[in-house]
Amino acid sequence: MKPTDPPAFADAAQTWNRRFEGDEFHFGTEPNAWLARHAGLLSPGARVLCVADGEGRNSVWLAQRGCVVDAFDIAEQGVAKARRLAGAAGVSVNYAVADIEGYAWPQGTCDGVAAIFIQFADPVQRARLFERMVASLAPGGVLVLQGYTPRQLEYRTGGPPFASHLYTPELLRESFAALEIVELQEYEADIAEGAGHRGRSALIGLVARRR
Repeated sequence: MKPTDPPAFADAAQTWNRRFEGDEFHFGTEPNAWLARHAGLLSPGARVLCVADGEGRNSVWLAQRGCVVDAFDIAEQGVAKARRLAGAAGVSVNYAVADIEGYAWPQGTCDGVAAIFIQFADPVQRARLFERMVASLAPGGVLVLQGYTPRQLEYRTGGPPFASHLYTPELLRESFAALEIVELQEYEADIAEGAGHRGRSALIGLVARRR
């Protein structure tokens, strides 16, 4: 982060609770397209952790596919809506209200970790977050991650306004060097995920497997 940048998400819980208040789903109720494209890697019965899951669109969808899903988010409002979404879909998800420091991360037991647009994390926090995600995976477990690249600052159709929070292929290769990179794609697409992500976007997607 540049010295002139204001603090990002100084009160993260308050920020996200404000975004998630009301009846509308800020990022919609459909699953993320990158996750949906690679969900075949997660068989029914697979244990999957959804990181910073917000209002539950991805965790509920995975549970509908037969996965055993744990999910957490810092925002009580988001988790409450996720629980309602799961109830309406007739599925069970083990939700928790927690930040990345307070969450009881599993150790080596997850068949999958879904990390979709978790770019609230600054570089120091991100390093800890990525380490915990890797440690959560069982041998053979897969990480499915999507985020924005620095070019997203030109589009401004979602994501944080801080270059330091955005991803490059080099950053992801270095951060997940302990994993086997199955797919790493930098691309552009028009997305429509509620009001939060809408329009032409500079994206990067990663699929990686724990050896």
